[in-house]
Amino acid sequence: MEVNVLRLDHRKRRDARLTTHVCLTARAFGASKIILSGEKDKKLMENIEDVVKRWGGLFKVVYRKNWENTIEEWKKSGGEVIHLTMYGSPVQEVVDEIRNSNRKRNKLVIVGGSRVPTKVYKMADWNVSVTSQPHSEVSALALFLHLLFEAKELKLEFEGGKLEVLPSPNGKIVKSKKLGDNIRKG
Repeated sequence: MEVNVLRLDHRKRRDARLTTHVCLTARAFGASKIILSGEKDKKLMENIEDVVKRWGGLFKVVYRKNWENTIEEWKKSGGEVIHLTMYGSPVQEVVDEIRNSNRKRNKLVIVGGSRVPTKVYKMADWNVSVTSQPHSEVSALALFLHLLFEAKELKLEFEGGKLEVLPSPNGKIVKSKKLGDNIRKG
């Protein structure tokens, strides 16, 4: 099962930091790709591609102006659509159903932007509430992916990276894979 994330309605000036965090969270928590809709933000996309080069993995970032076509194409190809929201079925009650619905069917996880159109709710196979309180797209995505992957994403290996964090209870240790050197920070 491949999991992609669709970020709705990105606004360059207002959302750059938040959308960057959505992208980083998607990558770190096991998604294969993020699809950005809204305003095209070449700089943001280049920054995420740079993270992948430095830290490894096969994560992709792409831009699609029309989110509606993206969802329609996803469904036509046999994929399932999960919309994360503060409205809908509680995540803890539906995550097993989503995971087990058909393990071979790819999943498209939608996280909102400024205002999510009603059509997104209607197109989704599941509208999933991650708490019924206002919250961040980043926290909703992280929690959902963590539950979907049953915490296995915490052990992901990101091949091909130049840098790796070495766990340490005191300070920061970053290993340069190319040089084989430890770069201690902090």
